[in-house]
Amino acid sequence: MKGMQGKVAMVTGCAGERGLGRGIARRLAAEGADVILTDVAPAGTRVLANKPVGEWGGLAAVAAEIEALGRRAFTALLDIRSARQIDDVIARALEAFGRIDILVNNAAAPPGADRVPIVELPEEAWDTVLDTNLKGAFLVSKAVARAMLERKVRGRIVNIASDRAKVGTTNLAAYCSSKFGLVGFTQCLAMELAPAGITVNAVCPGGVDSERLDYLGRRPDGAYDEKTREDEIRRRAALNPLGRMTTPDDVAEVVAFLASDGAAYITGQAINVCGGSVMH
Repeated sequence: MKGMQGKVAMVTGCAGERGLGRGIARRLAAEGADVILTDVAPAGTRVLANKPVGEWGGLAAVAAEIEALGRRAFTALLDIRSARQIDDVIARALEAFGRIDILVNNAAAPPGADRVPIVELPEEAWDTVLDTNLKGAFLVSKAVARAMLERKVRGRIVNIASDRAKVGTTNLAAYCSSKFGLVGFTQCLAMELAPAGITVNAVCPGGVDSERLDYLGRRPDGAYDEKTREDEIRRRAALNPLGRMTTPDDVAEVVAFLASDGAAYITGQAINVCGGSVMH
C-alpha cells in the first residue's frame, strides 16, 4: 500500500490466534509499519472456560511475526475500558516510537451473557459490551487523536465495527447497539479531525471463524464439542452469498487500504466486508 513504510500503527485486541487483530497487525507490518500490539490478556480472552487450551503464544507470538517481517513490535497488556491504562500504554509507545500514525480499534468484548433476548439481558452484560466495544474505542481514539494532533500527524483511525452495525439481530441487542454506536462515533470523529488531515473510517466484517465463535460449540449440557461448532460454522457459511465466512485477511486488506495514502480522501465511511450478507 502507498505510503505506509516506516509508519507506526497501534492495533488493539491482537492476542487471538485466529482473530482479526493478528491478521491486521501482520498485514500492516508487511506493508512497512512498526506495530504497537495490545490485548487485555497475553493470549487473548477465552470465550469458553472448558474448551481445550492450545499452545498459542499470544501477543509474544504476534510480536515475533512482526519482527520476522523486519519491523519493530511493542506489546502491552491493556484493558481499553481504563483511561489510566490507555494513557500509560500510549506514553510508553510514544517514548519507544515517537509517534502513532495509524490506530485500529479492534478489541471487543467476548460473547457471553449478552447473547440472550432483551427481556433476559442482565444489566451487567449490557454494560460490559458497551463499555468495551464503544466506550473503549472512544477512550483509545481520544488519547491517540490527541497525540496525532500534538505532533501534526495526518493519521488514520480505523474502527472495527460489524455487519451487525447495519442490521439488528435477535439475541444481540448489546452487541448491535455497541456497533451501531461505533459507526456513529466514527462519523463524528471523522468530522472533527478532518481539518487536521486525519481520516476516520469503520470496517464492518461479517462473521469470522475465530475464537470469538467458540461458544457455538457449547452443547446443551454445557460441554464443548468441536463438531457442534464446525457444523454451525458450515451452516452460517452456506447462508452467505459468497458461500463462506469472512477471514482475517479479508478484513486486513481493507484496513490496510484505509490506513494508506491511497485512502487519503475517504473518511466517515462504514465499509462492509461480509461477502454480501449486508448490502447497504
